[in-house]
Amino acid sequence: MIFISDAMAEGAAAAPGGEGLPLLFLIGMFVIMYLFIIRPQVKRQKEHKKLVEALGKGDEVQTVGGLMGKITEVGENFVKLEIADNTVVTVRRVSVEAVMPKGSLKEM
Repeated sequence: MIFISDAMAEGAAAAPGGEGLPLLFLIGMFVIMYLFIIRPQVKRQKEHKKLVEALGKGDEVQTVGGLMGKITEVGENFVKLEIADNTVVTVRRVSVEAVMPKGSLKEM
């Protein structure tokens, strides 16, 4: 049998000034995530909240589910949409995705 002794390698010498690099990288990644992901999402949420608060009777809207109709009644959490003649559905206010220009429903 051949006996091989364990080889012990010396630890690699630390590069001078290399300890701040991971911290700088993490800060850079956070800044990039904030600018490209977090900030635009917060802006969209504020715009949607403003849109939902401004809903009024007679507005023509589109919901997240794709329904389009005219608002006939506005409640605190719900709105009633007339999606066809004598067809009224109740949806949550936050599900309204967009307010359409007046007359959009007549074009369909």
